[in-house]
Amino acid sequence: KNYPPVKSLIEGQRLRILITGGAGFVGSHLADALMLAGHEVTVADNFFTGRKVNVDHWIGHKNFELLHHDITEPLRIEVDQIYHLASPASPPHYMYNPIKTIKTNTIGTMNMLGLAKRVKARLLLASTSEVYGDPEIHPQHEGYWGHVNSIGPRACYDEGKRIAETLCYAYKKQENVAVRVARIFNTYGPRMHVNDGMVVSNFIIQALQGKPLTVYGNGKQTRSFQYVSDLVRGLITLMNSNVSSPVNLGNPEEHTIADFAEFVRKFVGGKVPIVNKPMPQDDPRKRKPDITKAKTLLNWKPVVSSRIHYFSKFTYEA
Repeated sequence: KNYPPVKSLIEGQRLRILITGGAGFVGSHLADALMLAGHEVTVADNFFTGRKVNVDHWIGHKNFELLHHDITEPLRIEVDQIYHLASPASPPHYMYNPIKTIKTNTIGTMNMLGLAKRVKARLLLASTSEVYGDPEIHPQHEGYWGHVNSIGPRACYDEGKRIAETLCYAYKKQENVAVRVARIFNTYGPRMHVNDGMVVSNFIIQALQGKPLTVYGNGKQTRSFQYVSDLVRGLITLMNSNVSSPVNLGNPEEHTIADFAEFVRKFVGGKVPIVNKPMPQDDPRKRKPDITKAKTLLNWKPVVSSRIHYFSKFTYEA
């Protein structure tokens, strides 16, 4: 089997890295970057939304291991770093089994923090912009506490991630576990799940299939989209930094959903209609990251613009 060429690292530079949810969209791209950098990577995934095909090109490599594992059960391995990405991340998936989503973000996070404590590993939590809920300030900065409905349909994910952050800082304070927290905003790119319910994949798949583009509400709500390569670079930079407080990782280019639907329709070249449906409960009206902290402390900012040629790349690789 021919593998992509990986960097050769000497002992001491080559890290043992665990990625939970590593067969998913973001996790698999992160695994690629870490493998190419020459590290030993273990992916743990229960394949609820992750897919083996996303990491198939590494299976059998001496530096790679794939574990079929649900992190709500303890995992006993030796690692230096843990990227904790495991959790359904799109509304259709995390609302399909809300109790399981809550367990993954609470029990699963405790298991990973317990592992980090035992082996003295550093843990990065993939949190989310959803911790801000339907925000009352715009753009959203890390000091904002959020506006979240704790009993709404999205609460299993929103509050699950909020308690996951709380657990991280409790373990940091009480057990001296080294933690990093990334609040991830909307991300797109190859390997997105076609049924994930995300705006980018929804519109592109609907347009390619000649179906009406579904816009919820009047389409005036906004989103900001970052390309997955920017996110992966941000995650690795944050993991290896000295910044232990939460950091937003996202692209501050803001689009209304209505404008984005029109853009996708024109780009794909079809004449599909745009239809409006009732706004889902607790759907955020505004979403735009303030990335001042990432720029200042990590020297990180997105370099991929959400312009037409990058959506072109996504369309043909999806």
